[in-house]
Amino acid sequence: MFKFAAIAMVGALSAVGAAKAVVSLDDLRQPDLRGPAPAVATADDGAAQIVKAADGHFWAEAKVDGRAVRFLIDTGATAVALSQTDAKRLGIDTKALDYSYKVMTASGQTRAASVKLASVSVAGAQVRDVEALVVEKGLETSLLGMSYLGRLSSFQATPRALVLRS
Repeated sequence: MFKFAAIAMVGALSAVGAAKAVVSLDDLRQPDLRGPAPAVATADDGAAQIVKAADGHFWAEAKVDGRAVRFLIDTGATAVALSQTDAKRLGIDTKALDYSYKVMTASGQTRAASVKLASVSVAGAQVRDVEALVVEKGLETSLLGMSYLGRLSSFQATPRALVLRS
């Protein structure tokens, strides 16, 4: 099942690469849009609301196994995908991983390794035992994909925010 998820992620990572290319052209005119700070609010019903950034994307500061990781939320990504930098910051020994999955990034085809994260939490919306991939090369920003989002009780995109309910 997870092998299928890794293959499906190829298309999602390709879409993110295309979006990054468009955003990077905009960055030449407005460098302050590069890496916007995530804006999260809590609704009256306890749901987390992630406000859409000026670049048109949803960014979230998540707690992964108790440590902060900045994610681009990607509903088209089958799994959570960690950059090498974020994986190392989380204490994952990236050199010991088995990079047996093939994925496509903005930089082209690369490999990824399967890992399990004990917990991922965005503004209190916590999921335990989350399947993830550590991408060997070509992924600068970690992606918060469906292996997290799909395990919430619900998530909803509105024109201004992404609403998460655990």
